[in-house]
Amino acid sequence: VQLVESGGGLVQAGGSLRLSCTASGSTFSITYMAWYRQAPGKQRELVADIISAGGSTDFADSVKGRFTISRDPVKNTMYLQMNSLKPEDPAVYYCYAFSSGVGKAWGQGTQVTVSS
Repeated sequence: VQLVESGGGLVQAGGSLRLSCTASGSTFSITYMAWYRQAPGKQRELVADIISAGGSTDFADSVKGRFTISRDPVKNTMYLQMNSLKPEDPAVYYCYAFSSGVGKAWGQGTQVTVSS
């Protein structure tokens, strides 16, 4: 499985961005997908995840109520809608997928910058 993120950029505090992660390869075997982020000098942290079977989602406390995660299996694309962006949200955002029989895959990351 290969993952490619897009949609990052510069936005003012309080604004919105939508990140996309398009998967290719053995996408039928993906059982779990997630968005992580890593700010300079900090560890990579889980932001949101979605389970393929049933579509159950979960979010980090820091983004609950502001971010939503979704997946379009027809387009093999996962989205992260980020609203009410805060100065603490800037980071490189990474797409992650776990596939049964294949294992883990990471995207290359997309930069999100928030100006105050």
